[in-house]
Amino acid sequence: METIQDIVIVGGGIAGLSLALALHRVGLRALVLESYDTLRVTGAAFVTWTNAWKALDALGVAHSLRQHHTRLSGGDHEVRCVKRKVLLETLAKELPSNTIRFSSKVVSIEISGFFKLLHLADGSILKTKVLIGCDGVNSVVARFLGFKKPSFTNRLAIRGCVDFEENHGFDSKFLQFMGNGRRYGILPCDATSIYWFFTWSPLHEEDEEIKENPTKLKEFVLNNLGKVQDKIKNVIENTKVEDIICSPLRIRPPWEIIWKDITKDNICITGDALHPMTPDLGQGACSALEDSIVLARHLADGFLKGSEMRDEVEYEKIESCLRKYAKERKWRGIDLITTGYFVGSMQQTSWKFIRFLRDKVFATFLAGLLLKKADFDCGQLNNT
Repeated sequence: METIQDIVIVGGGIAGLSLALALHRVGLRALVLESYDTLRVTGAAFVTWTNAWKALDALGVAHSLRQHHTRLSGGDHEVRCVKRKVLLETLAKELPSNTIRFSSKVVSIEISGFFKLLHLADGSILKTKVLIGCDGVNSVVARFLGFKKPSFTNRLAIRGCVDFEENHGFDSKFLQFMGNGRRYGILPCDATSIYWFFTWSPLHEEDEEIKENPTKLKEFVLNNLGKVQDKIKNVIENTKVEDIICSPLRIRPPWEIIWKDITKDNICITGDALHPMTPDLGQGACSALEDSIVLARHLADGFLKGSEMRDEVEYEKIESCLRKYAKERKWRGIDLITTGYFVGSMQQTSWKFIRFLRDKVFATFLAGLLLKKADFDCGQLNNT
């Protein structure tokens, strides 16, 4: 059975739901295809910098999220650690009913004149005027555009989130530790919740073997914290194994984005499907939120405005809107990927000379890079 949709978004994560809401705010309806049977709330939490809060303000959900997440102290930038589950549920709540179609995995994409046909795992077929890939590092839409699978950086990240019955006792600060080729951090989400991460480069087979075993992941982190306060160890010890995940850190090589088109005809990609990056700038989710505002704004400027149009004219208007989006976002993605990789390499290096340069020469410069990337303003939505 074939059904027609104006706009189809593949992927119901942060990129997909924020884009769907941005489109809704400007008067455009989209269908979100999510392969899972429910919202993907794994992933613990993430840092939201000033640029992300500007995007969340534009989406109209920032006020609600601020009430549930502590602002981290230090400087004039607005920085909070936001729980992924809370953000996804907040975005989903603001969407019209039936916007998200669960258990809908795209297995192939086909060109059909001015439309694209999406073949789903359940045998159904969707016909759409606009196809947007928000389906992460393993994006089927990115592959259709000719992109390769993102490259492994030879680094892994363990992440977890723990909820205490009473106040956890940590100040509203981002605590970060580096040494011996490892980097980890502790960030409070609110008065009772803590998010933590641990990144390292696996050197032995046993490091690789622990990836699928949360119990061993927990033991590995505890054994590699070094000399730290008991309350930091307590955070890891109190984290439930089901709340611990491990994932490889991947990036899209910047030159691939330079030479390939991130939009073609009536297709484009956003979020991790476009610019997977290391977490060293804390800009992965933040930049996905930026993408949603910019793309929705461009589509609102030309998609289906005015009277009924012939398929060919409408197709050309959509194609023009997507090209403008690509022009605006391409170099931002390249900049964040490159800078994040550079910062991560400096922070996590095991070379003594590079560590010396990092701590004695480049420390202020690296901190300035993080803040500079967070100053970006994606602008407002042109609400209809």
